[in-house]
Amino acid sequence: MQEVVELPSPFAHAAPHLSHSDLRETAYEILVGACRSSSPKPLTFFSHSITPHPSPSLYRSLSLTPSIKLKKQLGLRTTSFRACTTGELLRLQMSVSELSDTRLRRALLRLAQLGTPTQSMLLPLVLLQHLYRSDFSSDQEYEAWLRRILKVLEAGLLLHPRLPLDKEDNSALRLHHLIRRSLQNPILIVKDTQSMHALRTLSLSLASRSFDSSLPQTCHWADGFPLNLLIYQTLLEACFDNHQPTCLIPEVDHLLELIKTTWVTLGINEMLHNLSFALVLFQHFLANGQVDNDLLFASSHLLAEVHKDSKAMEYPFSSKSLSYALNFILTWAEERLLAYHHTFHNGNIDSMQSVVSLAISSAKILSQDTSLECNTMRKEPDISYTRIENYITSSLHAVFKLEKLDPRNSNNLPRQQDKVFSSLSVLAHDISDLAFNEKAVFSPILKMWHPHAAGVAAATLHVCYGHELKQYVKSVTELTPNTVEMLMAADKMEKDLVQIAVEDSVDSEDGGKSVIREMYPYEAEAVWIPHANKECFAQSALEILRMIDDSLKAFFLLPIPIHAVLLPELVFALDKSLQQYILKAKSGCGNHNSFIPIMPALTRCSVGSKFHGVFRRKEKSQVTQRRIFHLGTANEDSSFGLPQFCVRINTMQRIGMGLKVLEKRTVALPGNSKSTREDGTEKGLKFRLSKAASMEGIHQLSEAMAYKVIFQDLREVLWDGLYVGEVSSTRIEPFLEELNQCLKIILSTLHARIITHVITEVVKACFDGFLLVLLAGGPARAFSLEDHVIIDEDFKLLTDLFWSNGEGLPADLIEKHSTTVKEVLPLFRMDTEDLIEQFSELILEMYGSSAKYHFPLPTTSCQWSPRDPNTVLRVLCHRNDKTATKFLKKNYNLPKSKKSHRL
Repeated sequence: MQEVVELPSPFAHAAPHLSHSDLRETAYEILVGACRSSSPKPLTFFSHSITPHPSPSLYRSLSLTPSIKLKKQLGLRTTSFRACTTGELLRLQMSVSELSDTRLRRALLRLAQLGTPTQSMLLPLVLLQHLYRSDFSSDQEYEAWLRRILKVLEAGLLLHPRLPLDKEDNSALRLHHLIRRSLQNPILIVKDTQSMHALRTLSLSLASRSFDSSLPQTCHWADGFPLNLLIYQTLLEACFDNHQPTCLIPEVDHLLELIKTTWVTLGINEMLHNLSFALVLFQHFLANGQVDNDLLFASSHLLAEVHKDSKAMEYPFSSKSLSYALNFILTWAEERLLAYHHTFHNGNIDSMQSVVSLAISSAKILSQDTSLECNTMRKEPDISYTRIENYITSSLHAVFKLEKLDPRNSNNLPRQQDKVFSSLSVLAHDISDLAFNEKAVFSPILKMWHPHAAGVAAATLHVCYGHELKQYVKSVTELTPNTVEMLMAADKMEKDLVQIAVEDSVDSEDGGKSVIREMYPYEAEAVWIPHANKECFAQSALEILRMIDDSLKAFFLLPIPIHAVLLPELVFALDKSLQQYILKAKSGCGNHNSFIPIMPALTRCSVGSKFHGVFRRKEKSQVTQRRIFHLGTANEDSSFGLPQFCVRINTMQRIGMGLKVLEKRTVALPGNSKSTREDGTEKGLKFRLSKAASMEGIHQLSEAMAYKVIFQDLREVLWDGLYVGEVSSTRIEPFLEELNQCLKIILSTLHARIITHVITEVVKACFDGFLLVLLAGGPARAFSLEDHVIIDEDFKLLTDLFWSNGEGLPADLIEKHSTTVKEVLPLFRMDTEDLIEQFSELILEMYGSSAKYHFPLPTTSCQWSPRDPNTVLRVLCHRNDKTATKFLKKNYNLPKSKKSHRL
């Protein structure tokens, strides 16, 4: 059984002296009076003693056939149909007696016969003047009615007037004293002509005030807030079946048509109607066990409509009552959403969308109320985003808290460590299951308000597990089976979470990068590197070198006389084994072609376009600086991050150094030195295969690492960022900043003897990348002739980074590898007409006279040169002027680049 929670009327303070019965009677009087005002026919009175049913002319002419309009709109249930007039049904729904209804209609008929204008009707005063003692069955009933009328006048004119009371006008004070005195003995006021005259004069004076004195005087006694909303809510209660409070009556559409006739009197509009109805529906939902989701859905639907309307207008009333109601709804909804994994399940998941809608709509409406001081929600850029993220993180943290490990298990006892790592493995599997369940069950609902709901959930779980992992992994001293299992489970879970985040953001502007950046890599693979390794190379290399040395020593201990004859064969076999180790150590690293992006098709520039507003500079993230060094290569081998590349290069270097020592030892072994020199077999004692493989390994790993760093790890700031859109605002500095971080890792990890070689490979990759951006950067890049100044400056900044004021690479080495760039850059300084002339000459040289009338499209060799027609053609393709685009269209019919095109 659900907890029954009742939402008190947020407007109850508007009439503290009026009972619920008083409010029903007053609301009914206003409704009947409003129907009289809107009816095109004169009001006719029939006594209930003569006619069993009220006159149809009292109400608007409405069909009594049940309508399903509201039911379809809000998805609400209705009860069975009852045959009676709409007016009679309304009276029954509001529990108004026939005698009260008869008296009311009698007073209004008397007023009509006097011809009193509608706009001057002050209903409580009219009833006070046109109903007499003879209309009531007893003095007590008459006295109770008089008290109610006086309290209604007080509430409407003094407690909650439409316009603020003028402190200098003593009419309000005089009326207050008159009403207070009359409440003690209300019958006396109707007998005292002078008192009645004063009551009438003061009441009309206050009710007829207007914002604009030029408008004709009308009475506004009941459109002061929040009294009018309290009265209107009382009317809306009549829409519910008295015996089935979760169901609307079948005639609800007709009743609402009647109720809406009070809008002019009460100052209600569509927005306030929806707000009041939403509150009434929500009250019924709470008061009846919180099990009828139709009521919840209808309330959320109407509140969403209120938010749409409220954006176009200011609140015409005090926000205290509104904020009370909306804050109650918001608090109720967020209590469930901040722990939605506990609140919702397969049996009630359909209600979650309505609860979220209530929370978001309430928060947004509150944020628009400018009268609320210190309203922090107004400062939030997107309330739905921040709220949904808060619900996701809060709920998932609550779930994870139940699953996390006991911190007492974090000591270093091996048995307890293994137990902890086994638990971490199980936890990793559970987190993956939780993430996939989140994506399947909750994310589709939350995604209606936050496009990356599943990604936020994945990032939250990633942080939660990472905190646990960090506590225990730092104590790892050896790789036990349980430790390995834990690391593998953590790695798989991390990949699952990243995949969820990527898939969730596939249609987003940045492809999910903003979410993934918040997922700090676990770096679990770092545990695999033995802690004893202080020189950043694989200890297995030392072990295999020691095994070779031991094998050679053991060979000469064998009791055979032909050591020198068999030794070359042994060395060759050991050389082959070591070669296999080296080949295995560098396998899967790829080469420079593995990372160079595919060049886009040639297009011509959209002249004058610089893609303003289409491409935005991406903010630099500290996470990026860590993450880029640990992502896998194109073949998804996660062992080849930047530090791992450095370790393997060092390993190749260490093997090469070890082989030199082994060769010397082999020649100098006892009984071997003289014989090898005499018979010339010393050459057979060289580890040629291994030395060649290690040198080739250093070159291949250095080249692959350099091109991976430039074209994959730094893709966002080079290939996806440099000169994309406006050249002046997408310069090379972001690339240089992140490249500098890579160089620091390389310099701090690599052996001193091979640093120059490796950095040289990075230089070559950088220059290739720079040229590829300029010549094959695709339709997102366009250069004007004036941009050559920026390009030259950026290239100088790039070369200066490697020269580093003489502390980096030698200037002649940089000069050697920058030759191609320096030869191509002058093309960007040439006028378009000169470029076209040079291109034409090169085409004729390459293809002969056959190309005089039709230019063939030159092939792409990627051997960039100012004498290569394809290179010159690409400069023309990126030239942002009419002459170039006209030439390209005429000779090659190249398509225009699209402004919104993305690489």
